[in-house]
Amino acid sequence: MNAIAAPAAGARSTSRWALASESLAARGGLVLLACALFVFLTVPLAMILVRSVEGRAGEFVGLANFMQYVQSPSLAQSTRNTLTFAALTTLTTVPLAFLFAYAIQRSCIPAKGVWRNLAMIPILAPSLLAAISFIYLFGNQGAFKFMLGWVGLTSIYGMPGMVMAMTFASFPHAVMILMAALALSDARLYEAADSMGTSDRRKFMTITLPGAKYGLISASMVVFTMAVSEFGVPKVIGGNTSVLAVDIYKQVIGQQNFSMGAVVALALLIPAVVAFVIDHLVQRKQQALLTARSVPYQPRPARLRDRLLLVFVIVIAALLLLVVGMAALGSLIRVWPYNMSLTLNHYIYGFEEYGIEHAYRNSLVMATWCAVLGATLTFAGAYWLEKTRGADLLRPAIRLQALLPMAVPGLVLGIGYILFFNLPTNPLNFLYGTMAILVISTLVHFYSSSHLTAVTALKQIDGEFEAVSASLKVPFYKTFWRVTVPVCLPSILDIGRYYFVNAMTTISAVVFLYSPQTTLAAISILHLDEAGALGSAAAMATLIVLTSAVVTAILFTLEGWLLRRTQKWRNTAKT
Repeated sequence: MNAIAAPAAGARSTSRWALASESLAARGGLVLLACALFVFLTVPLAMILVRSVEGRAGEFVGLANFMQYVQSPSLAQSTRNTLTFAALTTLTTVPLAFLFAYAIQRSCIPAKGVWRNLAMIPILAPSLLAAISFIYLFGNQGAFKFMLGWVGLTSIYGMPGMVMAMTFASFPHAVMILMAALALSDARLYEAADSMGTSDRRKFMTITLPGAKYGLISASMVVFTMAVSEFGVPKVIGGNTSVLAVDIYKQVIGQQNFSMGAVVALALLIPAVVAFVIDHLVQRKQQALLTARSVPYQPRPARLRDRLLLVFVIVIAALLLLVVGMAALGSLIRVWPYNMSLTLNHYIYGFEEYGIEHAYRNSLVMATWCAVLGATLTFAGAYWLEKTRGADLLRPAIRLQALLPMAVPGLVLGIGYILFFNLPTNPLNFLYGTMAILVISTLVHFYSSSHLTAVTALKQIDGEFEAVSASLKVPFYKTFWRVTVPVCLPSILDIGRYYFVNAMTTISAVVFLYSPQTTLAAISILHLDEAGALGSAAAMATLIVLTSAVVTAILFTLEGWLLRRTQKWRNTAKT
């Protein structure tokens, strides 16, 4: 009997050891995630607050820096300009995006997929591309400068150019939100309105707009936040119009006044946080528009409406292509507008002439690392958070930190990284000025959206998978690799694509962190513009667009191939 009982006891001991090991691994993963977010997000942001109450030499000065900045005339002017810039951009972008999304979702225009894809083009380009294009179009030597007089403008530089360029950059973000808001609606409401003889205008005002109000508010907050924290557009085409984002750059890079830079960063953080809080409160109040008894709305053909919306969509798509095409054309012109012959010199010699020939390669390296590490770490972190047990006290803190980057402008994050990682006493000081810190800052900057994407995908998987695996003594990592990853593969690829494109186009967070050896393509556009090499700046911007487009196409193709090989279970079996 003892000989028989001994193996059973040993098996139970092994089973307990395996469960304990899995529990330790799950808790360890959560602890690592919490520590990483604390070190690379929370502490750098806390350093901004600490430095804002210190003098240049590091001595404590209390609120003296705040008083000095508040009393300076430049603060009031920069604040007014920033809020005006953000408000005008929002008032311009959101109505245009709403009409575009309405045409896609609530009309019967042809080729909807084409127009939807064309609306996403600005995502592939750095915001500087639009500023450069508008200089070519309406600048002092612009091809269509004479058109400015038609709308009462004398110059594109300043607020007009900033609003136009930012409208281009923020347009696809608003369109995506509003398309989602208009995608679902209960057809019974429209049928009831038709039975009562309600006019199309009244149906639009009483059914369509109220149903999309939460999407409109969210889109407005996103566009407003993007404009408030935008640095590149005001720097290139803003002229003498000062904004808070440029003030930070001047204080830190121009005057090396990190204490005052921290004060301005906190000032920039306020409108961004307010917009984030408003958007969060609105989303909490949002109710489902489509219930189990609802009938999905299908638009009916209306000749006049469809024709007008088709014309509008074509005009918007043409304008988007014009902005991108103008930058590409400018990159091929020898000397605009004096020698209009075509040349590739801006691509072949332009980058080497200004010492930035390594910038494009650096961006490719950084974007690749961000795509691979970002997709892996973000999905693994979301899995630890949503699909494991234990360490319950850590989970609320992790969820809060995961959402924090969404409310923090990139410039503010960059300031925090300077203040924290550039400290000689910091054991992580070796990261400063390396490619690693560029990758880390970019991952943190865009972590929130990627985390939410991963969490959404994981919540679609029933928790019974993990429960059944645990009851069968299957290690959690096998369930993760054989079940969770294949099911969530589309979302993982989307996260990788999101990180790659944003790493190629971002400027705000990394503008303070690069070294001469790690200059990035998007940052080099700033240097080329400051040097007056607009053709080479346009060439670099065009390269970024082409690279983002090619990689996006490759990843879409790869995603389709992988889905066909690993997602056959999604197809309904034929009987």
